[in-house]
Amino acid sequence: MDKQVEKVILGADHAGYRLKEHLADAFRRMGLQVEDVGCFDENSVDYPDISRKLAKALQAEPETTRGVLCCGSGVGICIAANRFPWIRAVVAHDHNTAVMSRRHNDTNVLCMGGRVIAPELAETIAKTWLETPFEGGRHQRRVDLMSNLH
Repeated sequence: MDKQVEKVILGADHAGYRLKEHLADAFRRMGLQVEDVGCFDENSVDYPDISRKLAKALQAEPETTRGVLCCGSGVGICIAANRFPWIRAVVAHDHNTAVMSRRHNDTNVLCMGGRVIAPELAETIAKTWLETPFEGGRHQRRVDLMSNLH
């Protein structure tokens, strides 16, 4: 079973800024440490830059830290995050995707779209994702194979 998550690193582009701010407050209410890598207002920024900042910050963190990224749809910022070999990011706007991405894929970054999902639903999905353990077993072999793709 996974160790309990203690810290969340958050990032967003301008389209995901409001959702990021809502989630930051929710995570603090859950008793989690929150590190914000930007953006810090709704002025236009490039989501690949935010994904890079989060990936670099997450690289040095323990297993008890996960990342959450927000953009307009969740897709672009997720694609950019998955360019880093230590990142396993998922776009999840529903409960089942969040759960299965943790159980079978050991995702460490959750991506959501500020223009796609209501903040309250995003909060519920993020909480579920944070609390769902990785099953390991046969799934560990597949996660290891993904980590070694070139």
